[in-house]
Amino acid sequence: LFRVSPLPEAHLLIMGKAAKSKSPKTPQAPLARSIGKAGRAKSYHRRGLWAIKKKNGGKFPVHPKKAAAAAPVAKTSKFYPADDIPKPLAKNSVTTKPAKLRESVTPGAVLIILAGRFRGKRVVFLKQLESGLLLVTGPFKVNGVPLRRVNQAYVIGTSTKIDISKVDVAKYNDKYFTADKPGKKVKGESGFFEAPEAKKELSAEKIADQKKVDADLMPIINKVADLKSYLGARFSLKSGMKPHEMKF
Repeated sequence: LFRVSPLPEAHLLIMGKAAKSKSPKTPQAPLARSIGKAGRAKSYHRRGLWAIKKKNGGKFPVHPKKAAAAAPVAKTSKFYPADDIPKPLAKNSVTTKPAKLRESVTPGAVLIILAGRFRGKRVVFLKQLESGLLLVTGPFKVNGVPLRRVNQAYVIGTSTKIDISKVDVAKYNDKYFTADKPGKKVKGESGFFEAPEAKKELSAEKIADQKKVDADLMPIINKVADLKSYLGARFSLKSGMKPHEMKF
């Protein structure tokens, strides 16, 4: 027969601790259905309800109930038209505002055009039009750039600036640069053999306006040393030049 030796007390203590550690530590474990382990007073304290009551003068906060939505008066019709009836779209009330000018783009500043027919040319910024575009000129007498509109996204502002307070540019707006386009002509068989129309020449009024602006700008440009040659030179980059490290 085999004899079973009793376990030492140390082993029994270790086993007891291990058994106790497996038991749930949650204080809210229910003893039975709908009966919690902690009483009402202890649950009241654990949930922090006493702090909420103390903060609100000994009473629980009461939140006002939302007003019930009014029932629609008109009932939806059970019938609908056989054909789709077009509904007018809601008008967009958003108004477009002119773009904000950059710090380097100020009246009288020399700009470098980056795109278009006159890319690489240096021009003088005169003012911002209602559409947000920039009114610039070469002047035409120096580098051949006439009065024209340019988007500020396609220019580089430089540190060179002149005083143009005496130059009158009040008459120039967006309408000044819009040309009256004739309606399209319907060509017949004889239209294929017609000679192409000659290009429309610039009006005498616009030529006179350009000469007046050039006459106002040239004395100001001549007062600054080397400014005339600077405006006449074309901007370009060579290999090894880093534009982001340049100071214009």
